[in-house]
Amino acid sequence: MTAVGEEYLLKPAIQNILELRGIDETSLSFETRECLRRLSVEQVIIHNRRGPAGAGYLELKVRAAKGLTAERQQELEALLSELAEVECKITPVGDDEEAVVDWACLLEVMKKRLPGLYGWLRPEPPETDGCGGLHFKVNSPLAVEYLKRREDKIQAFLRKELGRTYRLFYEVAEEEGELPAYAYEEEIRRQAMEAAKAAAHAGEKTKGEVLLGRKIRGKPSPIRELPEEGPAVIEGEVFQTEVRSLRSGGKILLFLVTDFTDSLTVKVFSRGDREKLPEIREGSFLRVKGKIQYDDFQKEPVMLAESIQRVRPAEVRDEAETKRVELHLHTKMSAMDSVVDLKEAVKLAAAWGHPALAVTDHGVVQAYPEAAQLAKEYGIKIIYGMEGYIVHDQEQVPAGEPAPGGPAEGNPADGDPRRLEQLPSHHILILVRNLTGLNNLYRLVSESHIHFFHRHPRIPKSLLSRYREGLLLGTACESGELFSALLAGAGEERIAEIVGFYDFLEIQPLGNNEFLLREGRLTREELMELNREICRLGEKYGKPVVATGDVHFLRPHDEVFRRILMAGQGYTDADRQPPLYFRTTDEMLAEFSYLPPETAYQVVVENPRRLMAEVEELEPAPDEFCPPEIPGAGEEIRRMAYARAKEIYGDPLPSRIQEQLDWELKSIINHGYAVIFLIAHKLVKKSLEDGYLVGSRGSVGSSLVATMCGITEVNPLPAHYLCPACKYLEFPENARRLSGVDLPAKDCPRCGQPLRKDGHDIPFATFMGFEGDKEPDIDLNFSGEYQAEVQKYTEELFGKDRVFRAGTITTLAEKTAFGFVRGYVDDRGLQLKSAEITRLVRGCSGVKRSTGQHPGGMMIIPTGREIYHFTPVQYPANDRNAEWITTHFDYRSLSGRLIKLDLLGHDDPTILKMLSDLTGVDPTTIPLDDPGTLALFSSAAPLGLDPEELGFDLGTLGIPEFGTEFVRQMLAETKPATFSELVYISGLSHGTGVWLGNAQELIKKKVATLSEVISTRDDIMNYLIDKGLPPRQAFGIMEKVRKGKGLSEEEAKTMKEYGVPDWYIDSCRKIQYMFPKAHAVAYVMMAFRIAYFKLYYPEAFYASYFTVRASEFDAETMLTSPGEIYEQLQELKRKGNEASPREKSLFTILELVREALLRGIRFLPVDLYLSDPTRFLITPEGLRAPLVSLPGLGENAALCLDRARRETPFFSVEDLKTRARLSSAVIDVLRKNGCLKGLPEKNQLTLF
Repeated sequence: MTAVGEEYLLKPAIQNILELRGIDETSLSFETRECLRRLSVEQVIIHNRRGPAGAGYLELKVRAAKGLTAERQQELEALLSELAEVECKITPVGDDEEAVVDWACLLEVMKKRLPGLYGWLRPEPPETDGCGGLHFKVNSPLAVEYLKRREDKIQAFLRKELGRTYRLFYEVAEEEGELPAYAYEEEIRRQAMEAAKAAAHAGEKTKGEVLLGRKIRGKPSPIRELPEEGPAVIEGEVFQTEVRSLRSGGKILLFLVTDFTDSLTVKVFSRGDREKLPEIREGSFLRVKGKIQYDDFQKEPVMLAESIQRVRPAEVRDEAETKRVELHLHTKMSAMDSVVDLKEAVKLAAAWGHPALAVTDHGVVQAYPEAAQLAKEYGIKIIYGMEGYIVHDQEQVPAGEPAPGGPAEGNPADGDPRRLEQLPSHHILILVRNLTGLNNLYRLVSESHIHFFHRHPRIPKSLLSRYREGLLLGTACESGELFSALLAGAGEERIAEIVGFYDFLEIQPLGNNEFLLREGRLTREELMELNREICRLGEKYGKPVVATGDVHFLRPHDEVFRRILMAGQGYTDADRQPPLYFRTTDEMLAEFSYLPPETAYQVVVENPRRLMAEVEELEPAPDEFCPPEIPGAGEEIRRMAYARAKEIYGDPLPSRIQEQLDWELKSIINHGYAVIFLIAHKLVKKSLEDGYLVGSRGSVGSSLVATMCGITEVNPLPAHYLCPACKYLEFPENARRLSGVDLPAKDCPRCGQPLRKDGHDIPFATFMGFEGDKEPDIDLNFSGEYQAEVQKYTEELFGKDRVFRAGTITTLAEKTAFGFVRGYVDDRGLQLKSAEITRLVRGCSGVKRSTGQHPGGMMIIPTGREIYHFTPVQYPANDRNAEWITTHFDYRSLSGRLIKLDLLGHDDPTILKMLSDLTGVDPTTIPLDDPGTLALFSSAAPLGLDPEELGFDLGTLGIPEFGTEFVRQMLAETKPATFSELVYISGLSHGTGVWLGNAQELIKKKVATLSEVISTRDDIMNYLIDKGLPPRQAFGIMEKVRKGKGLSEEEAKTMKEYGVPDWYIDSCRKIQYMFPKAHAVAYVMMAFRIAYFKLYYPEAFYASYFTVRASEFDAETMLTSPGEIYEQLQELKRKGNEASPREKSLFTILELVREALLRGIRFLPVDLYLSDPTRFLITPEGLRAPLVSLPGLGENAALCLDRARRETPFFSVEDLKTRARLSSAVIDVLRKNGCLKGLPEKNQLTLF
């Protein structure tokens, strides 16, 4: 050691930094390690008091090797300071200044710091000329012009990195071909994101909250470049989290992180209850340090985290003083094309300070309802629009002519849409100015879907002319009329005609139309000139020109999602995505830098904002409840309710009944809901008159008014006794949660008559809230074979033009999206981690695929309004042969605006109708406390069967809601003995997160009984009120829990203060969805009645069940023995999850066939003359199978055969085939099953 003043010079013991102790445990990029490998430490100097903070520091003088950039020097200084626990500085030494400049590495730094400039350079390193000049290679003359305008930024970068500047020269490389616009522009965006991250690494970013371990000093590596094993530091966004319990008693936190180059699974273990896991949520931006190792469970490398730290996410900001407005953005409603999440787009536009955002999906407006909600949430103006498909069908109608009286009046093409199918279509951008324009657009969307759909919804130009009032029409993209005409070299007159039709003209970034360069149709300069020409046309004809992005993905790196979807649809150029991302103002101005600056500013900023100012603030549908009007509906409901109540409970009404009806009627009538109850009453009444019971769904059974109006059989009052004779009424104490059915039998203390037992203790507030202002959702289960009749009756009540089926939107589910991702990965031979697969699947999910219709939902339009005031309409899946027209909007988005009647088709009413017809027993008279029937839910003994022979000790096979293996297991574990307990089981089996891992464990561990666990949503409110919580607070907690939103800490604390046990609070937190008690009661009433018939009328039960439910019934199988069927069942069971849907359905049928055989029921084979076409027949010998029970003989063939045999007996197989119009395949089925015995093949000569 040599002392020099306050400095000490050391001769280093090692000269290669890679040999330092601890360096191997740090995370270094490949480039940094290569740089260190060539680095030689010449001298180490100890400085006593010269550090920035006054403390000493180490200075390492190193022989500067290739690759030691200023950025890497700073990285190494931080690394060595951490290892040595003292400040370290590095001083490069070399023979000349050029020796220490690694130009390739400097370009890498430039890629991160100045991505917008780097994108114009060739990848080759620049060259120095020895005279202070630096020569860059560039892609095109345009690049030279662009870079010269921004030379000050390049010089500032060089000054910062190298401490000097150069004279800069640009040489256009001699290329084999131009660099495609999409390639370098996509790279610019990707690197811009990385640069933003890199910039954020400095300063405050590393001062984030430490969630685990210690503060992380190492620089993160891209996930894509991580080693297979060893220490590493990563940084990225968390997009999925999960906590799992381990058998050891500890827990494991798994979270997936992406930096958009790749994704990785990170694991954190806790060793017991005392060691808490860090709280990490989706959307968090983290830096994580840990070890990469192969995971035997996941079969891939994962990271075991040692330290986790919050960091500030990279953000792209719009820093322009005056912000642009994007007028052309597609959401996930642009079917299988755009991957833009609308919420994220609106959120980003608001964060950037953009005053408005247009929503312009392809041919549809289905994103409008969500856009309206987001506009309120983020305080941004939504411009409603659409990119439509226009067809130039005939000479346009002058815009001033009045619109026709209806959508079909004056249709183009002389009412022949087929002629329009032969005409080409062009894109057109349509923006809505005002309410008139909105209604007109809805009309145009409807017409294009219903009358003119051909591959996509087409709008005849003449029709658009009729309904263009209130709309702004733009020329759209390269597929628009104007761009196409200019590209085709159309004459001045034609161009003038086209421009004259539109309100504004549109230009887009060059990269959007790169395919024209790739196909050799234009050069880059020609493409720029085409956009300049559109600007000149705008000036010449007084039309504003706007620059739009035609956004199909939000951020540059999101293009991979669209790439996957397009590849899955067979697009050969899917991997060459144009840069259709959402740009800031400065980014868009840079795209049009080839225009004069004032023109660029006009098209990017001024003109879009000018159009925005012309657009009014709008709601896509009236923001109010608009029920149909039925004069006197309120009074009619009041009259019916009181009349029926007095008929049941006596006149005058007992005060408790009077008060309940008064409260409900006040809420129903004052809030305009009386018409809903009256409609439901009329529909149920008609069904009952036609002999079909109606089951209620949802919470309608919570309303005493609904019960008194005959809408539901469920009585919501607390359990009570009632004397039918003298109207004695008693509400027993201590009957909370009980159904009146379970009260002990009792005679009337007044007149001695047996008392009726009724009531199920269901609060009205769960149906319409404590204020009675919650829109009632009345769902009704009609017989499946009667559903069409009741829907037709609804049309008769309101008129055909007032009733539409509730539309649905089908989006790409995660399972289907996985298929797209898997196909893309396999086709390209990629090896991706499961975390990255998950990220890609999530990015592709939610994109619209098609449309459909609710199975029974009917939307009613009020008198005095048109459907176009609320929504466009279309055929489901654009099927012109569909029977009904549906709403274009998903029915959920019209909730609170229009009445939706749920007129569902269900098997239970059909089976009960058939049972009643077969036995003469009225199902409504069946006692719901019948002990024999109740015993079926806990034992097979009432059926006279040995549990050993049957395989289980229950009699619920074939009983709706109680016959599945899942519910049978619940019954076996709980052994319900009352009607109320069956209601609990129904609630538990229909909820999510209610039984498994929740109530089941509580009952097994004897923490709570079946009657104490939470089974239906109403239980929560009633229980909390009983504990003393204010009713409104109890209601609020119930609403949160039933929707899977859990409990806040404050709510849990309040519940504890009122004596709610911990197990109950924990149970609430696990629940994801809960069934309403009224729904459960209605289901149990239907199931109990069917079970009654099963016990006392077995032939009728099996005949009805197999007729209505047995779609996979096999007539051959039923003729075998119970033992043979048992073997078939075991074979199907061994298949497990690999069994097909048909096999799973067959399994249920075989179980019931075997049970019937064990009960002594005999099945008879299909007979050509004796079998009914579709129904099982009860005969003295047994149950005769119908014709359709033969595999391969469908209902249509069975009905044809039945009609033919009624005319005259068949003379031969040939006669049968001819008169019944049967195929040879059906004849073979009949022959195979012995139905043609004794019938000659050919016609014989007959005397008569």
